[in-house]
Amino acid sequence: MDYSLLTDLTIAEARRALDAKECSALELADAYLEAIKEKDGEIHAYLEVWEEAARAEARAADAQLSAGTGRALTGIPLALKDNILVEGRTASAASKILENYAASYDATVTKKLKEQSVVFLGRTNMDEFAMGSSTENSAYGPTKNPHDVARVPGGSSGGSAAAVAARLCAASLGSDTGGSIRQPAALCGVVGLYPTYGSVSRFGLIAMGSSLDQIGPLARTVEDAGILFNAICGHDPRDSTSIPATGNRPPATKRIGVPRDFLGSGIEADVLENFEKTLARLREKGYEVRDITLPNIRHSLAVYYIVMPAEASTNLARYDGIRYGLSSPAEDIAGVYAKTRGEGFGLEVRRRILVGTFVLSAGYADAYYRRALGVRARIRREFAEALDEASGVDVIATPTTPAPAFKLGEKADPLSMYAADIFTVPVNLAGIPAISVPNGSLEREGKTLPTAIQFIGRPRDESTLFAVGVDVEKTSG
Repeated sequence: MDYSLLTDLTIAEARRALDAKECSALELADAYLEAIKEKDGEIHAYLEVWEEAARAEARAADAQLSAGTGRALTGIPLALKDNILVEGRTASAASKILENYAASYDATVTKKLKEQSVVFLGRTNMDEFAMGSSTENSAYGPTKNPHDVARVPGGSSGGSAAAVAARLCAASLGSDTGGSIRQPAALCGVVGLYPTYGSVSRFGLIAMGSSLDQIGPLARTVEDAGILFNAICGHDPRDSTSIPATGNRPPATKRIGVPRDFLGSGIEADVLENFEKTLARLREKGYEVRDITLPNIRHSLAVYYIVMPAEASTNLARYDGIRYGLSSPAEDIAGVYAKTRGEGFGLEVRRRILVGTFVLSAGYADAYYRRALGVRARIRREFAEALDEASGVDVIATPTTPAPAFKLGEKADPLSMYAADIFTVPVNLAGIPAISVPNGSLEREGKTLPTAIQFIGRPRDESTLFAVGVDVEKTSG
């Protein structure tokens, strides 16, 4: 089979081809490695490609398939975001401060995927310590959008999204703290899932905002996202925020809520038009679409940019030049701290550490941090009421992003960059699942750029999100 045809296979299609002996896992891995050589010099989705290791894993997968002991992801080539640990491999979180750090253990999701004998192609680029919405904040250079290399792929999981969109892996894992899976998925035209908080272990994920972070899949189809999610979810005693595993519940009835009073927040007209067209097609499939009100959702960005920096400043305090990572010599310990962090952290990381330290400081914690926690609790309650099984809706729909992919360097003002996450941030504050599904395209300066719709669901009800997402794929052709 032609290598270019192999990289067009979804996970589900590749699984059938491997099981039917239409191709081998080694041929599949070689196809992606060849594609990476041809395309990634321009896109820069990967920070490191594990070529020889990938071929060795592919051969081992072929042996398992020949023995009849293969599983759902055996032999499937995947990519991992650079903040997910793989034992013995560099995990830099796209930062100079961890440039030479090699992981001493596997993340739980890595271990689960190794047990299924996946083929790891490499680690993907990201915004440094997951702080950004464009992958321009990587210490190793930006990733570019495969649909238009003059534009960003989104962030912070921009490398993971671009790799899937450019057919440089079958699927990938990213992390999502305020939209970092769903936003790049939308800008690159792939599917991205933020799972229920606690449903996927964070053990072995380099932390940014501990009450917000979740690992999740980026894939070409909703079916593939479900396959990958089912492989990595489950309770983990090593993660204190992990929740008990539950079986898949049957998809709920077809009630969609739309917070229309929230959709006027800087959304571009043709993005909103694609959103409305998608809702109209779902109505034709028997869905009920009703307007809902979430009064405090408009405060989500303000709350997020207090809570997240506070948690990030605490998490990043461990990078001190003493324990691991970069260490810059100085006359005393305070000098080591200052020089190491000054040289190792990028501008956006330093900005968020300073904000987080300020909102937690004596005299300001009550005015900012604790007040933000109170509003966060209100947002959670409003989502719970709107998604009440008896009187509410089954999912809430919004556009994933207010605009398509923007140009590299276009959003130099941090506030304009933060606004790109206006529809995704509320989900992380509430800890409930959401999925981004491509729902069409639009034209910008002669380029065709994807748009996406986001569906937000009840805790542990990813199955309903998958069901609605599949219906969107069917109605979008």
